Amino acid sequence: MRDRKPEPIPTKYRARNSIKERAHAHCKPSTEVTRLYLTWGETELLRAALPPPGAQHPSAAPTLLAGLSLWLQRPLSVVLCADAEETSSALGLCDGFGFGQETLHYDVEVVDPRRPRRGLGSFRDLRQLSLRTGR
Repeated sequence: MRDRKPEPIPTKYRARNSIKERAHAHCKPSTEVTRLYLTWGETELLRAALPPPGAQHPSAAPTLLAGLSLWLQRPLSVVLCADAEETSSALGLCDGFGFGQETLHYDVEVVDPRRPRRGLGSFRDLRQLSLRTGR
């Protein structure tokens, strides 16, 4: 039996696989839902509406982010949009002082959105935050 050579990576994905480019995750927890928005360059990869903080295992959010990082084979830049300290620390992504975690797979920046929530909506607020923070 002859070994098959792996198929080459399509050109449109090669440029994207540079080490410098990170995928960006925006996470917005609330008492009703935790929204997650994941992009890679200009491409939207994921929109998710997950259970609110506290309803899951304490390591669920860190494990989810580490898994996404492994899947994409690059570290994530995570923006945690949280206006209340108890909401942001409930996900296990920041310490008791409100500073985001930095791991091999992701680093977290905690941002106070300072505007009213619009429900699940169109994720426009997370896209705007993505543009504002550059992450």
